[in-house]
Amino acid sequence: MDQQCIVAGGGPAGLMLGYLLARAGVRVTVLEKHADFLRDFRGDTIHPSTLQLMRELGLIDGLLALPHTRAERLTAEIGGKSFTVADFSKLPVEDRFIAFMPQWDFLDFLSREARALPGFRLIMQAEAGELVLDGDRVVGVRALCAGEAAEFRAPLTVVAQGRNGALRAQAGLSAQSFGAPSDVLWFRLSHQPGDPAQAMGHAGPQQGLVLIDRGDYWQCGFIVRKGSFEDHRAAGLEAFRAAVARLSPLPPERLAEVTSWDDVHLLSVRIDRLDRWWRPGLLCIGDAAHAMSPIGGVGVNLAIQDAVAAANILSGPLRDGRLKDKHLAAVQARRSFPTRATQRVQLMMQKGASRRRAKGPGAGPPGFLRRIARWPVLAHLSGRLIGMGFRPEHPRVGRKR
Repeated sequence: MDQQCIVAGGGPAGLMLGYLLARAGVRVTVLEKHADFLRDFRGDTIHPSTLQLMRELGLIDGLLALPHTRAERLTAEIGGKSFTVADFSKLPVEDRFIAFMPQWDFLDFLSREARALPGFRLIMQAEAGELVLDGDRVVGVRALCAGEAAEFRAPLTVVAQGRNGALRAQAGLSAQSFGAPSDVLWFRLSHQPGDPAQAMGHAGPQQGLVLIDRGDYWQCGFIVRKGSFEDHRAAGLEAFRAAVARLSPLPPERLAEVTSWDDVHLLSVRIDRLDRWWRPGLLCIGDAAHAMSPIGGVGVNLAIQDAVAAANILSGPLRDGRLKDKHLAAVQARRSFPTRATQRVQLMMQKGASRRRAKGPGAGPPGFLRRIARWPVLAHLSGRLIGMGFRPEHPRVGRKR
């Protein structure tokens, strides 16, 4: 295949990069290992920065025609009292809300738009598992396509498989790991008339419960101590239901819908960052370059911003056949500050949570929540950080003005 770029991974970062490169006239092939995008318990928040991007690309009307719920603010419940943690009402964009949309709907929509472009090719059931090298330079990947071996070569391979992808490990790029004191146990509960009117909530001074309104069901995230999932399993399902019920604003009998441990999915939280995101012929973006905590739900949107920056910097050199290592380094240089700053905020929040747990059950809510509750104006600042991030990107090619 005559391609100028191979993208390994058809998640938000990979598909967005493929779409933007093709829109700029680059011949790009995206390899996605699954047959479809139907995986549950993924990052399903579309933040105002991403909504603004879709608006600039002329895609916002089609996107928001898909089923979704909106959150103009995020709330927290501590000690039986509810208050605003993040307020998006003063953001400098038209869409001042977080859209909660199943990620498979977002990816289906983006892939349909991308497939309409002549230079774009998406191959499903294509698992990229091995880098192809020419000396020190990466010149492509080997993949299993519906069980058949195939080799794809191009001047650039972009790894967007996520934090656990095989290609990231093979690339030989060193990383810093910052640890994480918690994991998240995801499960579903039905959405019934009379349930709280909130898109996301948090409860409990020692452990948290996140509720995401999916319309006909709640996606629930029970935040637990790192590595404690097996302890919860050993204590039994009834003890797990009771622990969740103590935090949940939903009726306790709703927890009976969790009928087995097969209904509970572990998200192992970690924060890390590659020291260098690239080597000759290869670039990592999104979770492959920097694994984020689920705090604030910012990981998906940060990955999409990586894709926009990469497309802005690389589309011309790829299209014209003049790609150099300096262009790959420029992508990391552009995205390094927002990545580091976001991770620093997440680590500060994690450190505060660890100190609070060490003080025992009477420690009360986190310090940052107490400050926001005392000075509501801070909710606008946290709304800016969560909604827009530290350096929102704007597409240079195909932007609707």
